[in-house]
Amino acid sequence: MAPPRGLGQLMGILSILLLALVPHLVAADCECGFVAHSPLTKQQAQDYPGPDQLFFTNMLESRFYDIQNISRDSTWKRQQYNVSARAGRGEYGKTFAVDNVYSVPQTGSMKDPSQLSAGYADSINGGIALVVGSALDNDSIPVAELDSARSDMGFGSYRAGMKLTPVNGTCAAFFWYFNDTQEIDMEFLSREFDVEKHVYPVNLVIQSEASMQAGYDASKTGTFKVVNLAFNPTIGFHEYRFDFLQDRVRFYADSRLLAEMNGTSVPTSPGHLILQHWSNGNPLWSGGPPEEDAALTVGYVKAYFNSSDAKAQSSWNSACQKAVSKGSNKPLCEVPNVTSRGSPGQHVGDDGECTAAGAGIDLPIKGGE
Repeated sequence: MAPPRGLGQLMGILSILLLALVPHLVAADCECGFVAHSPLTKQQAQDYPGPDQLFFTNMLESRFYDIQNISRDSTWKRQQYNVSARAGRGEYGKTFAVDNVYSVPQTGSMKDPSQLSAGYADSINGGIALVVGSALDNDSIPVAELDSARSDMGFGSYRAGMKLTPVNGTCAAFFWYFNDTQEIDMEFLSREFDVEKHVYPVNLVIQSEASMQAGYDASKTGTFKVVNLAFNPTIGFHEYRFDFLQDRVRFYADSRLLAEMNGTSVPTSPGHLILQHWSNGNPLWSGGPPEEDAALTVGYVKAYFNSSDAKAQSSWNSACQKAVSKGSNKPLCEVPNVTSRGSPGQHVGDDGECTAAGAGIDLPIKGGE
């Protein structure tokens, strides 16, 4: 993926402009892009060297808890198709249906909207429900998928606020996809959750040529890791995030680093985002079908990325040049990292409004090419 056109021409101007910015919270227009940060501890920064600041030109923010009807949202597409038991390597087929993806509007209001900019959304209880049905339909399990309409999403920071199901027998997934050998996955198997033992694994996967040669079993490659979450993901909303960079992928939960993967398995093509909730009865993966209907609720998705689309690159270049020429004091936005209060309540990290980037920010172009 090539850098956005005109990026080099603007760097000198932007660097001077950034030095003059006042580091306080203001509304931001973000014409020149977004600066995200790698939330690493000092020890992690030593163990996983790389860029701390990540520069991206495009944004997709979907606050599902404010959407009344997902079918009217053109930025996302509900999916409808069938997968046979054989093709899906399961005991049952999968029936993806648009009716299994629907809006659950927010009830009430945020306790303190100002907390959004600090990294919290205290009262989220709505979003998009992706439901796995308990009743078989011709030996097939009703399942759900929601895809981003954009498929030009390259290196970026991708985040989803989700509440997982406690019902045994499903696989919930948040992932970036180009094809079966270029895929970045965060998958949650509800059958693996154990409340008494505080066991809540997340399966972190990069599908690659190596995993294809292993029969799409990434566990036989170096790009599969299982990490236990520090919280019960079925009680409240939490943010799950992966930063897809030129030479590595970092996975996070509530801004805590879970794992880093690097090497030739890192994807090289642009793709799109997928939210999925499914079951096919495979006892080695999803298990199921669930004994009752099971819902994955997604409160929001936020993506800060570089586009592979020539028109999007040209539009960004023109908007940024115009903002700089007019002397705008807010052409770049800084994306806050989400934090968690560790409460078993409904606390969720929500990036909130982007704010103007502070003084002295050095744009890490290599990290976001």
